[in-house]
Amino acid sequence: MPEVFSIPVPLSGIILVMKQVLTIVVKLQPTPEQVAKIEATLQAFADACNYVNEHTAPKLTNKIAIQSLTYQTIKNEFNLVANMAVRACARVAANRKVASQRGKPVKSFAPSSMDCDKDLFRFREQDWTVSLATIHGRERIELKAGNYQRGKLKGTNPTSAQLCKHRDGQYYLHIQVKDDAPDPKDASKVLGIDLGRRDIAVTSEGEKWDGTGIQQVRDKFSRVRASLQKKAPKGTRTTRRRCREVLRRLSGRERRYQQWLNHNISKSVVRRAVSLSASIAIEDLSGIRERTNEQPRNKTERRRSNSWAFYQLRTFIEYKALAKSVRVIPISPAYTSQMCHNCLHIHPVKGKSYRSGKTFRCGHCKWHGDADFNGANNIALVGLFINQPGGTGLSCKLNRTIEYVQLNLFDNFRATENPDLSS
Repeated sequence: MPEVFSIPVPLSGIILVMKQVLTIVVKLQPTPEQVAKIEATLQAFADACNYVNEHTAPKLTNKIAIQSLTYQTIKNEFNLVANMAVRACARVAANRKVASQRGKPVKSFAPSSMDCDKDLFRFREQDWTVSLATIHGRERIELKAGNYQRGKLKGTNPTSAQLCKHRDGQYYLHIQVKDDAPDPKDASKVLGIDLGRRDIAVTSEGEKWDGTGIQQVRDKFSRVRASLQKKAPKGTRTTRRRCREVLRRLSGRERRYQQWLNHNISKSVVRRAVSLSASIAIEDLSGIRERTNEQPRNKTERRRSNSWAFYQLRTFIEYKALAKSVRVIPISPAYTSQMCHNCLHIHPVKGKSYRSGKTFRCGHCKWHGDADFNGANNIALVGLFINQPGGTGLSCKLNRTIEYVQLNLFDNFRATENPDLSS
């Protein structure tokens, strides 16, 4: 059975222009005087956001309406420049929309970030500095940019960014670089990707990335955090202080390791798709956490499931593929783990499956092998035929054989019982 599938794909007459936005995080190197001005600006911006949130109707999410009610007040009260006041109103509106979707209210805003538009910051490539607006005037601040950041920012004219104070106490600028993404190429092949916890990703070619390592890392960090959090409120003053210091040092390590791992996997997947001139079909696991959390599980399994970063991996694959003109097709995971990719047969008894853990053994064609590899091939098959006119052509060979035999038997019965009908 070939692992990469191909059929002729007709050219489309519709051309879609897509925008790609990359966020480049660059460290700032402000002087002590500039640090004081940045701190004052972040505090004033947060106070303005809190004022807007407290003095407007909680259900009001239109930024223009919020701005018309509070713009002049916060501009004068908190000594903001015009664009800062506009950005504060827009942030409150955006946060309220997100909170409404989650069914929670917006509580308060911390002085840790501020949105910037083209009038609040300007990037200058000549000396790698930024001109940043503060409540005490404009400041030109040096950037500490590495080779990656310099390569991405070279020759660009960014118009939006976010000034952030990270947990390490340092200041960073999250610069958004927008560019026209190349049109996805029409491909006659599809590379299927099956996502999971035991194996993070398995391709329809059989390449896999084991998830044992990341699970062990997560379990280790969970044990260490639990131990330190238990000791932090107890013991001597020195013990409590050291526990808090270690917790701060560990903060973010697990997240950064997961992010590094997903970046490596996504680069390998996209690189392979480019070499094959293939599209990528990937499982759409939206809502899986809500469904699995309804099932009775112990605390450890719930933590492991909720820390599964499948969506991050999917977004990494999507934006890397977009830059390489590779089309990404999200596929519903329904029946992809139950169907045999070799004969397209599903277990005839409802509630039963040919899959047992990591093994798949088909009862019809006797194919057996890795269950995730079988699922990746099914995802590739569905991705290959999706949106194709004339039906998918996906049906079980056993069902077609039974229908053919039944039809022949019925025709023979009609001819035997009533010869006149056979004519």
